[in-house]
Amino acid sequence: MDATHATHATHATDAVTPTTATSAAPATPPDAPAPTVHGYHKQKDEHLKRLRRIEGQIRGLQRMVEEDTYCIDILTQVSASTKALQSFALQLLEEHLRHCVADAALRGGDEIDAKVEEATKAIARLLRT
Repeated sequence: MDATHATHATHATDAVTPTTATSAAPATPPDAPAPTVHGYHKQKDEHLKRLRRIEGQIRGLQRMVEEDTYCIDILTQVSASTKALQSFALQLLEEHLRHCVADAALRGGDEIDAKVEEATKAIARLLRT
């Protein structure tokens, strides 16, 4: 629902009235930190589409179990779903290295060590799966 179709009621007994899309957003204080942009930001829509597809695969697995599908057929779909998640994770890791770790390297200092350690731990977790 977009803002032109949204409704607002302050109390249960109040009438419901339409809101407008021109309501003013609160001003951001000048000393507030800039919003964080993650490495996957440019690919966000593609990632969400991919995750929805994976979600559909998982729902398909549930349906297969509900319908008493043959075990090997379910395992084949589990393998496909697992591979899809691993592929997504690798893409996200690559974007993290290219954006977050590379930015930390440009800034230098202790931050690069922390980012490399963080990425190394993430890779180790992926390898354990």
